[in-house]
Amino acid sequence: MQHAGIKRWAIPFALLCCVILSFFDKISIAVLLSSPAFQGALGVEGESTKLGFLMTGFLLSYGFSSMFLGFLSDIISPKKCLYAMLVLTAVIMTIMGFAESYAQMLTLRIVLGIAEGPMFAIAYTIVKRTFAPREQARATMLWLLGTPIGASIGFPFTIYILDNFGWRATFFAMALLTIPLLMLVVWVFRKVDVSTKSPLQKARGDKHVPLSSHRQSTRELFGNLSFWAICVFNIAFLAYLWGLNSWLPTYLVEDKGIDLDSAGIFSSLPFIAMLVGEVVGAFVSDRFDKRALMCAFSLFGAGLGLLLVLSIDASNIAMISAMSFSAMCWGVGAPNIFALLAKATPAKVSATAGGILNGFGNFSGALTPVIIGALIASTGNMTAGLLFMAVLAFAGGAVLLPLVRRY
Repeated sequence: MQHAGIKRWAIPFALLCCVILSFFDKISIAVLLSSPAFQGALGVEGESTKLGFLMTGFLLSYGFSSMFLGFLSDIISPKKCLYAMLVLTAVIMTIMGFAESYAQMLTLRIVLGIAEGPMFAIAYTIVKRTFAPREQARATMLWLLGTPIGASIGFPFTIYILDNFGWRATFFAMALLTIPLLMLVVWVFRKVDVSTKSPLQKARGDKHVPLSSHRQSTRELFGNLSFWAICVFNIAFLAYLWGLNSWLPTYLVEDKGIDLDSAGIFSSLPFIAMLVGEVVGAFVSDRFDKRALMCAFSLFGAGLGLLLVLSIDASNIAMISAMSFSAMCWGVGAPNIFALLAKATPAKVSATAGGILNGFGNFSGALTPVIIGALIASTGNMTAGLLFMAVLAFAGGAVLLPLVRRY
């Protein structure tokens, strides 16, 4: 059901707030990776590979949950799934603040990944069912802006809490922020119909999509080669994102010698640029409807930006400018992935398609933080890690070239 009027834009705004907070949860650990107090409390001082697994463990479970639990939004209710996810997140973050060992923290990170895994599938499903195709990139852009906004605000916010109240307080702060967010989400969605039921099903009061119908649509989805090409692209796309999220603060502090307070400011700039890229990418794509072309361009540009970063030694300003250019190009593709997916897949399995897309991307991209951590340990710097991300970016952009004319 497509909703009319300007009030419907409150829907992606509420989803935006959810993504912002979920990104706070995701990237808070990236700041703590460089905290001696955090490392000491968990007994992992200087063990970069173990620290990388705190992000990788989350992403593996996040991808698993997205892939295998995202379908619930197709057969139950995206709204109920969203409410449950927010409640679980608040509880898990509270418990995380009391963790006493590395094993406990890793376990809780895995559980958090399971709870938050369906987030993007839920948001994508709600937007596809409430907005016309010509508006979907802009509506998707609004909630996807939570990625750069969450990162640009989350890094300095977490650093501030860490410096003034200690690492445990960072988790308690995230849990407290969930309460007003849940109230906002319930208020916005209280009268929103996001079902795909036929008028007859609605008249009968059916609450769920028939499983037989869902299975048939899912089989058709699995035979769609364009869908799988988009999934492969998304693996490289999210590998870039999680490599940047996991190691950018550490790169600035340890590889470039920037102090922690300045690192919070510098680490925000690429994500601000990413936000600009998302806005531009959404409006241009809705205007010209070239979803696959915009996605391919985004990773080619992101890879080129990383090569520029590697070529700069003398100036931190020039280095962060090149990193920001790379992140801005990445942002161009963010709203277009789901708009491209919407063109290539049927609405009946939107959550299933979105869950598989996001799941494969995060499940495979989860290896990126630990691979980069291992490269840091073996080489003593981030050069090999950035080169690894650049190669993935160029490969991911190439995968979509056969789809450019069709989508």
